[in-house]
Amino acid sequence: MNYPLVVAASLASTVFFAVSTVLKHHSAATLPATRGGSAARARRFVASTVSSPWWLGGMAADAGGLGLQAFALHIGAVSVVQPLLVTSLLTSLLMSHLTTRTRVTNRELRWGALLVLAIVGFLTVSGASSPHLQHQAPDRGAAAISGGLAVLLAISCVVVARRVPSGRRAALLATAVGTLYAFTAVLIKAVTEVLATKGLWSMLTSWQLLVLLTCGAAGLLMAQMAFRAGPLHTSLPIIATVDPLLSVALGVVVYDEQLRSTPGAVVAQALLLVGLAIAVFKLSRLEH
Repeated sequence: MNYPLVVAASLASTVFFAVSTVLKHHSAATLPATRGGSAARARRFVASTVSSPWWLGGMAADAGGLGLQAFALHIGAVSVVQPLLVTSLLTSLLMSHLTTRTRVTNRELRWGALLVLAIVGFLTVSGASSPHLQHQAPDRGAAAISGGLAVLLAISCVVVARRVPSGRRAALLATAVGTLYAFTAVLIKAVTEVLATKGLWSMLTSWQLLVLLTCGAAGLLMAQMAFRAGPLHTSLPIIATVDPLLSVALGVVVYDEQLRSTPGAVVAQALLLVGLAIAVFKLSRLEH
């Protein structure tokens, strides 16, 4: 694994994803109110979203970010790439200060430092940063079970979200988005491997690409619904936490990425991931 290249591609993708988040949230906030039955509201919501220039700009930024993410996942491990993508929060925070010409506060510096230290610490303690990290071909049985559970969790969150107040609705939808994004990362890696080993036609006709497009489209739509249901600081930290944590688990289960499993290493990894989650929540709320 070319570790420096994996890190560079992952961090570069965060710039695009940060821009996309800002543009799509602005799109969701400026959409006109929808009336009528649930089916009619859903149709109007989709039609308004796909015709919004802000959303289209966000999709263009997503395309750049996904290209870099796919490259990083192809040459690197899921348990390395996905945690690094959390730094998009820092990227969006810096962009916000640049556009508003404000200074970074001491609290932002402290939580940002914790986020960076947690990511670096996890990659180091877990062995994910080692260029000799081994992973196998995907375990199809584990992938099918994991994918089924991920989809079930996402659907459950959406169903429950329809019956709760807006704050909880945004949180539940964000959980569904984070779950789908994590599974999508595994699918991106699978699709790039099909392309590299079997060629373009095999990739275009593969079931991996079909499932990837389906999950990706569902994730994008649910993200817009989550942004619409509540303020960004409600949904963004949940998405940014669920995605990397679940991605690490999927990398281990599906691709057999061998992270250190001694008792001390496992405890340290768990504490570092908790620190990462806390930093994400604090930064998201400070930003807004």
